[in-house]
Amino acid sequence: MQEIKICVIGLGYVGLPLARLFSTKYKTVGFDMNQKRCEALMGGHDATLEVSDELLQDAIDNHGFRCTSNLEEVKDCNFYVVAVPTPVDSDNRPDLRPLWGASETVGKVIGKGDIVVYESTVYPGVTEEECLPVVERVSGLKFNEDFFAGYSPERINPGDKEHTVEKIKKVTSGSTPEIADIVDGVYNSVLINGTHKAPSMKVAEASKIIENSQRDVNIAFMNELAKIFNAMGIDTNDVIEAASTKWNFIKLKPGLVGGHCISVDPYYLIQKAQVYGVLPRIMSSARRLNDGMGAYVANQTIKCMNKKGVMVKDAKILILGITFKENCPDLRNSKIVDIYTTLEEYTSNISVYDPWADSAVVKHEYGIDVTNTLPAEKFDAVILGVAHKQFLELDVRSLVRDGGVIYDVKGLLPRAIVDGRL
Repeated sequence: MQEIKICVIGLGYVGLPLARLFSTKYKTVGFDMNQKRCEALMGGHDATLEVSDELLQDAIDNHGFRCTSNLEEVKDCNFYVVAVPTPVDSDNRPDLRPLWGASETVGKVIGKGDIVVYESTVYPGVTEEECLPVVERVSGLKFNEDFFAGYSPERINPGDKEHTVEKIKKVTSGSTPEIADIVDGVYNSVLINGTHKAPSMKVAEASKIIENSQRDVNIAFMNELAKIFNAMGIDTNDVIEAASTKWNFIKLKPGLVGGHCISVDPYYLIQKAQVYGVLPRIMSSARRLNDGMGAYVANQTIKCMNKKGVMVKDAKILILGITFKENCPDLRNSKIVDIYTTLEEYTSNISVYDPWADSAVVKHEYGIDVTNTLPAEKFDAVILGVAHKQFLELDVRSLVRDGGVIYDVKGLLPRAIVDGRL
């Protein structure tokens, strides 16, 4: 193949870090339909905080990396990487519209001999059955004759500064053995820990979706245990610590399952399994259980308030954190929102403090007012929902009025000061 020129389509949590990394070795352009996003990135700042300002500016200044919303600027590329979201709709059915749209974009610019690689998480078969026919239709080119494809599932962990994109071992695949070698070579050339070349694109697709489904099922088991032990008056964390002394016990903790991966991806495999006549009972049950944990935390908090004689109606409640995970501004599918909406049935005096969240985005996405500064008042109840580093330094007890309640979702606060925790 001629000199590799890469275009990454979709500059979010997955696409931007990957594009920045590719730019260290190849001529790379990032494409996103959001012009303001492209302008901000070319100004040297990534609002998702996945790429530091220093690294981003270095890519722009020293490696020629650029971001654009103009398709004309990516027509000279020959290796297209699609990294767009794969959400579900209100009924938890896969929503492939972002993928279809990105495939149309590829179809408008792809040329003979070019390769398109998909990174978006999907059920097995989506790349060949849903995406590539769109590329064929728009481009007028024939798949595996005029252009080729690959699939390399993303493994970005938002907010994780240890397992950054260059350190992640990537699964790769291609639509022919020769293309699989090219795709694998491109990724391998920028990754410290290399790649694993899967025998087919469907195998690669399946490998990604079971990574997140496995975690979903395991966390659901721990959440179910937390419900059981809470009902028995036993501290779940104590049970886990005791059990983890056995050499083959897998130490996990209960918690809220939000974000774009674990709380969404299993639905793709659940839906596809049913098409083949298989009812995925364990995965479906895990999803239902994990989706209900926000409401469970709210109700447990109310139970603690009732036990201490704290009036729930019109109570002043503070929630610490609204992002889906610690030290990260990512708000996608945050289950803290479920805590808020459940409590809202009893009181409108709910404050949310999160130094990492963009208050305008929270308001737009969820209709919730968030403050980035700690309220000076005292509350009837405080819920530690996210383990931001700022919260670990807080004197949470000082935020609660005498006789008030502290509920610790993350199990991080001293046991002597909390009234309840998962």
